[in-house]
Amino acid sequence: MELLYHRCAALDVHKASVVACRLRTLPSGGKEQEIQSFGTTTPELLRLLDWLQAWGVTHVAMESTGEYWKPVYNLLEGHVELLLVNARHVQQVPGRKTDVKDAEWLADLLRHGLLKASFVPGREQRDLRDLTRQRANLVAERTRVVNRIQKVLESANIKLATVATDLQGVSAQAMLAALVKGEASPEAMAELGRGRMQEKREELEAALTGNVREHQRFLLAAHLEQLAFLNRQIDQYSARIAAQINRMSAPPALAGTEAAERPAADPSPPAGTAPPAADPGPPAAPGPVAAATPAPPGSAPAPRLPWTPLPPPTYRAAIALMDPIPGVNSVGAENVLAELGNDMRQYPSAAHASSWTGIAPGNHQSGGKRQAVKTPPGNKALRRALVIAAHGAVRTKDSYFGVLYRRVKGRRGHKRAIVAVAHALLGVIYYVLLRQQPYEELGAHYLDERQPEKSAKRLVRRLRELGYEVTLEAREPVAA
Repeated sequence: MELLYHRCAALDVHKASVVACRLRTLPSGGKEQEIQSFGTTTPELLRLLDWLQAWGVTHVAMESTGEYWKPVYNLLEGHVELLLVNARHVQQVPGRKTDVKDAEWLADLLRHGLLKASFVPGREQRDLRDLTRQRANLVAERTRVVNRIQKVLESANIKLATVATDLQGVSAQAMLAALVKGEASPEAMAELGRGRMQEKREELEAALTGNVREHQRFLLAAHLEQLAFLNRQIDQYSARIAAQINRMSAPPALAGTEAAERPAADPSPPAGTAPPAADPGPPAAPGPVAAATPAPPGSAPAPRLPWTPLPPPTYRAAIALMDPIPGVNSVGAENVLAELGNDMRQYPSAAHASSWTGIAPGNHQSGGKRQAVKTPPGNKALRRALVIAAHGAVRTKDSYFGVLYRRVKGRRGHKRAIVAVAHALLGVIYYVLLRQQPYEELGAHYLDERQPEKSAKRLVRRLRELGYEVTLEAREPVAA
């Protein structure tokens, strides 16, 4: 087989050790290799770097599970070309499976170009990921604390949650603080309502009448203190994320030839016109790109595209582009961009981005039949952000996503319907960022208008199942 890399190495990374194999091609055509184990402390990793550079290693493949690859990657980044290999992919290549043999086998696979590198974003985006993921963890913990507060209130027969929909609101927090002090009567606590809560004084008085003991006041005080701490932490992380996005939104330096950086033409429809419902397969051949300079006199005009290939938007501009999409707010856009990035050219198609996320339908065929399988493993943080956005999108009135959710829910259930909406949302986000065109709502009648005959047959069949005899007659178009 053809040799792609003549000086390469492979690392099998563990918690406390790294097994390394360096390999180089001899002038005679043979190969020479050495295997050595290193620790994972910083001095040991620096010794590993010197050991690799002694042979002039240019490419290094790493196999690791969990978070153990990060310190090794951070230290070697910028000195050699790194390929983080998915252990699940490597297992599909037959070979030897021990620590020493694994590193040797990885080096041999890398030498022949048989390894596929996982996507690892730049250092700034990795820092943004750390911030958004920790903020998401804090928000989840805050929700758990609110649920604990609700349990304590129920044990004291306080039905505040039946009147106040949000226990984190200003009115509810003031009432809970007064409840902890134990000095105010239900009538006095009901007077603390603000806004629309003032119209529910009688209901609040009844809901705040209960049997609150000192034990429950202690629990409520502890939970409220923890809730206030989490709110401060979330605000600090949000401010840090905003500052990080502002730093990453600096205008990129223009290359000498801008045309070389432009992506090939995408033959799929513009953003917002048809969210991808299935894997479109391999991308079509690149189409013509509009000429950057005027055509010579007398020549045929250059073909035009429905969209103009552009460099990737800044992170701040990407958030503004994503904001009109149903279910996507500024926080959701920050979470998606931290995982997906702002440059969609690194994904061959929207289907590849969906598969990498783990939000695409599973694919397994045997004997010409497609088997039911779960969605593939992928980026859990991005999947969570898309599912949260999908829950908001299905509640938008006169929205395509709401109709899609109700159609899938009737056949497959709530969870699969939400995943289908999240899949469609990712396709819309992909094309909005790729083409930098604003989102256009398809409307609630898009699916019916796309295939009117099929929709009519479905409705007629449903009416006949209910015992009605239906005859369809085409209506004459109304004259203008």
